[in-house]
Amino acid sequence: MPSASAVSTSSISSNAFLAIFCGGLACGVLDITQACIAWGVQNHVPPYRIFQSVASGLLGPKSFEGGVKSAALGLFLHFLIAFIWAVIYYVASRRIGFMTERPVIAGLIYGEFVWVMMNCVVVPLSAIHRWPPRFDPASIITGPILHPVLVGLPIALAVKRAVRR
Repeated sequence: MPSASAVSTSSISSNAFLAIFCGGLACGVLDITQACIAWGVQNHVPPYRIFQSVASGLLGPKSFEGGVKSAALGLFLHFLIAFIWAVIYYVASRRIGFMTERPVIAGLIYGEFVWVMMNCVVVPLSAIHRWPPRFDPASIITGPILHPVLVGLPIALAVKRAVRR
């Protein structure tokens, strides 16, 4: 018969996985969907090109010559990044109670933090090397306006829900 600490550890592990999986999945789906809509409407960019642009962070400009393979890589990388941000939020929330006590406020702040880190640290250090961040209408819509709602908030709410169990 398992000990109480083993059951407790198992419950914590499954709650952590659930929080990270649900938060990362929701964040990834919402973020890539709004990027496809915003860039498609403003610049007539098809979704596969958006996926290739994500892969260009790893492959550089060659990504746009990679067809379906680089588009698939970009989509994979997009979700990997979403899950990494969910892991970071979950780990931080174990030490900072505000993140689970006030998930809406914390999630909105976190979404803005993610946008700043992606555009001011990750992208400039990637194979894209873009600096400063873009500030055209599609970039503003997909960035500082919607990132808090579509990236930070789903992660924060998933963590809150999973740790409440």
